[in-house]
Amino acid sequence: MASISRVFETLELLARKGPMGMRAIAKQLGVPVGSMHRLLVELSEDNVVDRTRDGDWDLSFRLHAITSRHLERIGIADMVRPFATDIAEATGETVNVYVVSNGRTVCIDKLRGNLGMQLDMPIGHRGPLNLGGAGKCVLAYLAEEDREAILAQPLVAMTPYTLTRREDLEAEIARIRARGYAIDNQEVVAGVYCVTVPILDRQGRPAGAVSISGPSVKAAGDAAIEQMLEMLNRACEQVSRRLGY
Repeated sequence: MASISRVFETLELLARKGPMGMRAIAKQLGVPVGSMHRLLVELSEDNVVDRTRDGDWDLSFRLHAITSRHLERIGIADMVRPFATDIAEATGETVNVYVVSNGRTVCIDKLRGNLGMQLDMPIGHRGPLNLGGAGKCVLAYLAEEDREAILAQPLVAMTPYTLTRREDLEAEIARIRARGYAIDNQEVVAGVYCVTVPILDRQGRPAGAVSISGPSVKAAGDAAIEQMLEMLNRACEQVSRRLGY
């Protein structure tokens, strides 16, 4: 087992420099080539580093996954809550906060407004990515290969308004990316509409989303929606910046 200090030195070097050859890493850290080879092989077996097409070594997906889960657990809900409180008070509707976990959205916080019928999503609820404002926002900003994997699967329907045809969902994704937000037209609960803006991480990929949901009809371009979007964009931009976007 390589020493912990040597492991961190190697990971920090790759994080700073990007892909490097084994001999270059060994020279930079003053480590024998044989020792560096064994260390990289061990890290590769644990999916911490990986080989590029050119044969160099680079950080792999596992560190990104660990970091993302850590940020989800300790940060996003606390960062969003002051904004969510103000938005719920201003609109009278419910504000839901989501993170992304294992290909689904997870509701991690909610602030209820004062209107009667609302999308009262329970904390911890997990939702598929083809429906609802949060799911579609996440889907729209996923890496292409991850999005393709979702679209290739059978798409779940919860109401007659849920988009379950691939071509319809692809058109919706294009609209979301063009305007920067998603609208849920009764896709999760009949009679409930929502508008959602994504939270992006340092790579521009979705870390979560914030939505305003309630009984009021929400359509692109409406004056009421523009006011909601101004509040959502302010919140999500602040949080995204803190995540390194």
